[in-house]
Amino acid sequence: MKVQRTIKVDRPQPTVVAYLADFTNTEHWDPGTLHCVRTDTGPIRVGATWKNVSNFHGRTTELDYRLARLDPARLTFTGHNKQATTTDDLHFATNGTTTTITYNAEITFNGLLKLATPFVRRSFEKLADEVETSLTTTLEAL
Repeated sequence: MKVQRTIKVDRPQPTVVAYLADFTNTEHWDPGTLHCVRTDTGPIRVGATWKNVSNFHGRTTELDYRLARLDPARLTFTGHNKQATTTDDLHFATNGTTTTITYNAEITFNGLLKLATPFVRRSFEKLADEVETSLTTTLEAL
C-alpha cells in the first residue's frame, strides 16, 4: 500500500534534509508517532537506527527504523516489525529558498495481516493528509 504527497516549504533544502534525517523529529510532525528514540549513537548516517512507537488504525505498534539512504536530495528510512515492513522515501528539490519534498510512504503487511490491506487504505490516506499538513507547519517554523 503506497501513498505520495508533495510538500513545498519556504526553507532551504539543507535545513529541511538535516531536520528530517533525524527520525526522532517524527514526534513533532507525524500525528501517528507517539514516541521515537535513537537506538544507536554517533552522527546521523546511513545505518542509524530508531525505535518508533506509533498509533495506526487504533492500534499501538512499535517499529525498528533504519536510515537506508542519506543524500542531499534524498532520504530513505525502512521500518519493520513482525506485522509490517515500511519505507519512507523522501526526494528533495530546491528553487531558491523553497524546498519541494516528494514524500513516498509504503507499508506492506506480513502474514495474515495482508488481508487487512484494503480495509486500512483509507486510514493510511488520511494519515498521509495529516502528515502533509503537520510537516508543512513544522518545517515552516524552523
